[in-house]
Amino acid sequence: MPTFSLERTPPLAPAEAWRRLTEWPRHTDVVPLTRIEVLTAPPTHEGTRFVARSGVGPVTVDDVMEVTVWRPPAGDGPGLCRLEKRGRVVLGWAEIEVRPEPGGHSRVVWREELRIRLLPRLFDGVLDRTARLVFGRAADQLLRKA
Repeated sequence: MPTFSLERTPPLAPAEAWRRLTEWPRHTDVVPLTRIEVLTAPPTHEGTRFVARSGVGPVTVDDVMEVTVWRPPAGDGPGLCRLEKRGRVVLGWAEIEVRPEPGGHSRVVWREELRIRLLPRLFDGVLDRTARLVFGRAADQLLRKA
């Protein structure tokens, strides 16, 4: 079960970096072959559930997630969002942390433990490299787009 961490330091205020990373439907625009459907009423809070459906045609995998920690950045304090993966196939958790940095910038740390049910541990290295690439690119694009 690969666990990885990505760090970015965008020239954005923490509140703006947070907004860009936690508007779940925006992930549809940056994660290939994936659609996001929010299952609970807005705004996002502890208990919000959504599904990332990835695939082509009838061959899809659902990554069902629930927000278990929702603390947006405030003042000089960091923000933390924790997602628990609740699906049948995609398991694990993800955390998005946004901290203030000098000059009005932020530091973003995206940590994730990703498991695919029934995928042998032999494939952990491939899964880790693929996840780093996909989520790193997604984070970069989300933090670049307005």
